[in-house]
Amino acid sequence: MKKWLIPTIIIVILGIIIYSLTAGVNNTAVELEESVKKNWADVENAYQRRSDLIPNLVNTVQGSADFERGTLKDVVEARAKATSVNVNADNLSADQIQKFQQAQSGLSSALSRLLVTVERYPEIKSNQNFLQLQSQLEGTENRISVARTRYNESVQQYNTYIRKFPNNIFAGMFGFERKPPFQAEEGAENAPDVDFDF
Repeated sequence: MKKWLIPTIIIVILGIIIYSLTAGVNNTAVELEESVKKNWADVENAYQRRSDLIPNLVNTVQGSADFERGTLKDVVEARAKATSVNVNADNLSADQIQKFQQAQSGLSSALSRLLVTVERYPEIKSNQNFLQLQSQLEGTENRISVARTRYNESVQQYNTYIRKFPNNIFAGMFGFERKPPFQAEEGAENAPDVDFDF
């Protein structure tokens, strides 16, 4: 056997091993990153569903002649602000998610004030359209929670994968970076004060 053949075979085998390893890391990281993007799109979709229900809710409540207009205005403005914040799934950052969450929290707060205010208007509370919309909003809030949980699970899988050795070497070479999770707002750990004095 020729002397140059053994080193050539060893180099070819090492090349195949390195190629398989890097291709495997890259392909798995791509799959996990696409899962993160898909789950982020599901989060946005759930929030969009809520936003789409708001005009119907406002129109139903507006039918009551003496309903507080300031409350409705707050909801409409908060909806406009929430829908104006766009997050690029290809370039997710903690800052973008925080801005998105702040806008959505403003809308959640305005909706909560609206629903509390409606409690003072029995004719609205007994309106069938309002009851259906309220039920759909409750279901949507559950969908939002599930979507955020799934997003965080996919981020955790992706981040864990790209940080493991030797994946972290190849992930860095291919430009895969950590993705931010959806985190609870500051102060969310504190129970809210509830005042039933109207």
